[in-house]
Amino acid sequence: MLVASCGQEPTSNKKEAQVENKPAEQKKLEAPVSKPKPTNPRFGIYKEVELNSDLSHLSANQKKMIALLIDASTIMDELFWKQAYGDKQALLDSISDKATRRFADINYGPWDRLDGDKPFIKSFGEKPLGATFYPKDMTKEELSASKLAEEKGLYSIIKRNADGALYSVPYHQEFKEELTKAASLLRDASNLADNSEFKNYLKLRADALLTDDFQKSDFAWMDMKTNPIDVVIGPIETYEDLLLGYRTAYESYVLIKDQSWSEKLAKYAAFLPELQKGLPVPQQYKQETPGTDSDLNAYDVVYYAGHSNAGSKTIAINLPNDEQVQLAKGTRRLQLKNAMKAKFDHILIPIAGELIAEDQRQFITFDAFFANTMFHEVAHGLGIKNTLDGKGTVRNSLKETASALEEGKADILGLYMVSKLFESGDIDEGKLMDNYVTFLAGIFRSVRFGASSAHGKANMVRFNFFKKLGAFSRNEKTGLYRVNFDAMTVAMNELSRHILTLQGDGNYQGAVELLNESGVIGSQLAKDLGRLEEANIPVDIVFKQGKSVLGVGE
Repeated sequence: MLVASCGQEPTSNKKEAQVENKPAEQKKLEAPVSKPKPTNPRFGIYKEVELNSDLSHLSANQKKMIALLIDASTIMDELFWKQAYGDKQALLDSISDKATRRFADINYGPWDRLDGDKPFIKSFGEKPLGATFYPKDMTKEELSASKLAEEKGLYSIIKRNADGALYSVPYHQEFKEELTKAASLLRDASNLADNSEFKNYLKLRADALLTDDFQKSDFAWMDMKTNPIDVVIGPIETYEDLLLGYRTAYESYVLIKDQSWSEKLAKYAAFLPELQKGLPVPQQYKQETPGTDSDLNAYDVVYYAGHSNAGSKTIAINLPNDEQVQLAKGTRRLQLKNAMKAKFDHILIPIAGELIAEDQRQFITFDAFFANTMFHEVAHGLGIKNTLDGKGTVRNSLKETASALEEGKADILGLYMVSKLFESGDIDEGKLMDNYVTFLAGIFRSVRFGASSAHGKANMVRFNFFKKLGAFSRNEKTGLYRVNFDAMTVAMNELSRHILTLQGDGNYQGAVELLNESGVIGSQLAKDLGRLEEANIPVDIVFKQGKSVLGVGE
């Protein structure tokens, strides 16, 4: 196996490890017993789990620091509500039904994030593609014609003045009061930090919140190696901007590092330069050299806030997004073990029991799930960041399609990395089969995130592409799927080539066509996903979390 499962020790110095809970993982994969459904079945799609971690090795100051970081994170949560919907309290106060109010809280608004952003409250229409980043009546063409310097700004919102003309407002001005409080909390936390690199990062990140200049803090974050506590905080991902894919949304993760596991995983990031050379595309699409200072770490996440907590929960992080930092330093990949294990236990195993051929269920393992997720994050560093025509970054050229294409690239190149480890003899064919079958089961898990999710759309593209090339087959009598090993390898290489070429060419129209044609759920898949709903298999998880759960602060 590629890696050990959560919190377990390897049995040797090879790239293999035993799974401590092996008997539990080898038990027959069965769907859960059906339970009564709520009035609206969508309200039952989340499984609540407690978000906790062992803090016994932390000092009193470090525990106080965690409490401060959670306080700063709650401010990111407030800001994301404003970006995604508007007035949180007014919305929740207007909902009398407890289950509906809870679902609105999970979704940060009245739109179901895992069902294509459909409204689940009748009085609301469709969610604006630009959320609150832009005026609701603004078109792409109008913004482009405005010639605003901040047209493609990551850290500004677009408004109209009294005459109806568009203008931009930087985040640090629009949200000055909240960001001032958050920055103060980060500085207070820095005063408690023993690790000098973490102390420096917290101070720089506090400054960045008040200036919207995050690059210096991103470089500082890349220099951190041994700090036991971490926080990813600020406006980071552009997924919420479905209109243009330019504006970033506020979020936060508070993390406890597993030092021993992180040391075991570190070697995989070193493979990037060699893997880049072998990508199945012409040389010009792989001419960039990934940063060699990338690292890979394992964490327990103890608090999610804002975008990271909305709808489907992230189980791994690959940051920073700044292309200049990536080319100079690489990225850091953070594997969120406890959240990942919760999804494996409560979602992936039951899905396999419903949809995977019985003789292939033995290949569904947490080790493979962890590895596929890990290599997905590592694979973000592969490919190309700037278009071949020299007109800018792939992210700007592909606009609102960029996120889905990037997630699709990372998924497929993650599998490519696994196959290359097999070819080099680092893993055997049996373990490769674990990764392939778990990968297929993972598509069924992620495709349920819906068309409004970059990850969900990327999985739809991959499912339809793989289906077309025979990477898997479906038994018409049983409705069960099985991996076709050789065909999956061919499909993996072909999809990798297609996505990397679209990115390198900055081919926006080609990306739109791919997502429109293949990023859809067909009738047969819809029926099969309906079986998961009938079996009451959760779509995702939601957390019971906070200072009281961890026993830190008041």
